[in-house]
Amino acid sequence: MTAAALFTLTGNLLAERTLEFERWAPGRTQRAVAASFQVGGKGINVSKMLSRLGAANTALAFAGGAAGAECTAWLRARGFAAELFATTAATRSGTVVRSRDGTVGETTFLGPDVAPDAAAIRAAAAYLEAQPDGAVLAVCGSLPGWADAAFDPLRAALRRWSARGVLVADTYGPPLPWFVAESGATLIKINADEYRALGEPGDLAASLDAAVAARPRTSWVVSDGPRSVWLAGRGQPAAAATPPAIREVSATGSGDVLLAGILFALHVRRVDLRSAVEFALPLAAANAAHPGVAEFPLPAVPEISK
Repeated sequence: MTAAALFTLTGNLLAERTLEFERWAPGRTQRAVAASFQVGGKGINVSKMLSRLGAANTALAFAGGAAGAECTAWLRARGFAAELFATTAATRSGTVVRSRDGTVGETTFLGPDVAPDAAAIRAAAAYLEAQPDGAVLAVCGSLPGWADAAFDPLRAALRRWSARGVLVADTYGPPLPWFVAESGATLIKINADEYRALGEPGDLAASLDAAVAARPRTSWVVSDGPRSVWLAGRGQPAAAATPPAIREVSATGSGDVLLAGILFALHVRRVDLRSAVEFALPLAAANAAHPGVAEFPLPAVPEISK
């Protein structure tokens, strides 16, 4: 069976530099021993992990200014299939600081969020409208400016996408209630704090079962750091799945790796939701046990040979 076409959409791209120090502490000038550049953003992380699993996918994002051009060049140089919609505002930047001696945890500094302009949003909506039926789109991370009328074309395109394909949401803040109530999303993957921010009652299992009963089309995956991941969907009463125990090095991007594993298992391996979560959990745990995002050795994960 041919796998569905996979797309990710990053609403808030990140031009990210990592500085490594032998030892690091705030409040003084320090000289790094190594530096690197990478493109960040939740959808990019998901695409990176999908590619490592051998699943063809296309990363969609908004990019602007010199930082956006640097992101574009980095993605092209690494063979990402990507469609970047030009916007006037410069892509946000960020810095990751690591201490090699482990005395200070990894620290990330993020620049201000950057909303795409109306022309870029219209271009993204038109691109989505042109894609074939049956494709999978994961909308990942924040979407700055979501409440503005400029996002109306993208909201309309996402509604139509959910009627003819698979729409997945891993977002938070203002877009999240819309994806829950109006988008027709097939899967919503969020963390426990984001789920509680929706105003759901305290008992997670009962709340998820009620959510599925209210919108049977939508399945849920709710993560909670190193604790159990909850899942629920049509024919799948709310249940918990426990991730492997690891020594955490950096949790950055582990939720994105989890989502990539779930998408791969659901739409490439064609398994059920419970099996997909169980497949993805070792990937997310391995990511948290290593620096970087989706850069851990795959042989450490059972059933992965690539």
